[in-house]
Amino acid sequence: MLNRKQISKLRSSHLSPSLSISYESPLHIVRGKGQYLFEANGKRYLDAVNNIQHVGHCHPVVVKAAQDQYEKLNTNTRYLDETIVQYAKALTSRLPKGLDVCFFTNSGSEANDLALRIARCITQSKETIVLDAAYHGNLSSLIQVSPYKHHGPGGKGPPNFVHIIPRPDVFRGQYRGEQVADDYFAEVNKAIQNIHDKGKKVSVFMAESLMGC
Repeated sequence: MLNRKQISKLRSSHLSPSLSISYESPLHIVRGKGQYLFEANGKRYLDAVNNIQHVGHCHPVVVKAAQDQYEKLNTNTRYLDETIVQYAKALTSRLPKGLDVCFFTNSGSEANDLALRIARCITQSKETIVLDAAYHGNLSSLIQVSPYKHHGPGGKGPPNFVHIIPRPDVFRGQYRGEQVADDYFAEVNKAIQNIHDKGKKVSVFMAESLMGC
């Protein structure tokens, strides 16, 4: 196994410097289990940042299902397949009545880009409301609506169709007290009114409920 110094040297030689790395002394993570990540030296860390809030790292049921499917078939939707339709049926059965169709994508970026395109097609508008510091994906369409990106290094600020409102942070946010919900709700109304004042209509409000970056 390569040591931390060797990995860092290879990383700097063969990976783009645009790929950020966390912590001044980077962690050498070799495995994950449940809610934990483990370094090469065996040290355990509680993972609160890597989208594991669903089922955790290496859940045995998920690992077994993926393994079984890869041993059987790995293709796309151009053919009839029982698994995908049964899964779609099970998934939509948990949604409110009328939400009977779903799309399967390979990443959050693809899902958000598709949602954005659907909203813009239906509304014939690009006016988008987002939360400050939000990150919606790594495609060009999503970087445009992600303050985390266009306010970060190399960013050029939001396009004129992106309207940023404060995230509803009741601990460190700009609003506190018993009326905090009303205050943040008023920010949404203000953004909507600004769009209407331009003679346009809202395309979409992208609310990142769990701020991950």
